[in-house]
Amino acid sequence: MTRETIINIALALVLLAIPFVATQMGSPFYVTLATRMAILALAAVGLNLALGLGGLVSFGHAAFFGVGGYAAGILASHAFSMQPLDLGFAEFAGTNSMLVIWLVAIAAAGLVALFIGAVSLRTSGVYFIMITLAFAQMTYYFAISWPAYGGEDGLSIFVRNTFPGINTMVPMSFFLLCYAVLIAVLVLFWLVGNSRFGAALQAARQNDVRVASVGIAPFRIRLAAFVISGMITGLAGALYADLNRFVSPSMMSWHMSGEFIVLIILGGVGRLFGPVAGAMMFVMVEYLLGGMTDRWQFFLGLALLAVVLFARGGLIGSLAGKVRHG
Repeated sequence: MTRETIINIALALVLLAIPFVATQMGSPFYVTLATRMAILALAAVGLNLALGLGGLVSFGHAAFFGVGGYAAGILASHAFSMQPLDLGFAEFAGTNSMLVIWLVAIAAAGLVALFIGAVSLRTSGVYFIMITLAFAQMTYYFAISWPAYGGEDGLSIFVRNTFPGINTMVPMSFFLLCYAVLIAVLVLFWLVGNSRFGAALQAARQNDVRVASVGIAPFRIRLAAFVISGMITGLAGALYADLNRFVSPSMMSWHMSGEFIVLIILGGVGRLFGPVAGAMMFVMVEYLLGGMTDRWQFFLGLALLAVVLFARGGLIGSLAGKVRHG
């Protein structure tokens, strides 16, 4: 067992323990904080697949996050109002079933990622960064100009959506559900990273010419990774909408995309539990320092600067050494 594996297990146990300790101490608010950590980590795991394994620096993942959130909000609002969702060519009833909502969120985010990726991946470097940012801003302004679902005021989810056998209105139950999804996706990330597909994706990041010379199309590998990445982030968006019982265009803003990248850099780019470590640090800094000053981002910036200058492998890398996947 490597040092990084031990650190990963410790992080998983600490995140799981936070809500139980908080409940015993009579501080249920920390259950919500832990749930937010899990969901943001899930979204960052999606980006980490594209960035950490494929070297694709995307500033557009907030688009997929928002698409997943709006999938949850729109379906739930139609279920609450009992009015069918009219798509022009067909009508569908709304639903408050998380399983159905997750499938819709994943599919919708995947389709958007397929379109954005098919266009963006024909560029590279700073051009790829800017075109993904442009697409995210397009979805952001589309949401603002969509009055049927709240426009810039957003859309409320009056009652948290349901999951079979679980009372999702209980904060602890909802945390455990989000935590289970996070662990499942982390296992998926590990499987992808250690598969032939993952090896081809990482090889394309290093030298796409050599990859093409052995008969592997770098564009297709990257597009597949980008789509899977978007689908995971879309799932996180659906959970985030349920956590807040509210969805708004701010979920699609470039600030949110920047947060995902910050989480990965803080925890460690390409590290299995890098997004988890980054999300835990980010949420705690926001909570602890945000109560003291409105300029808490300044201190987060200092931490990010320190990681970039002195701990290029992030928190996980500085503790575990050079092994990238544990």
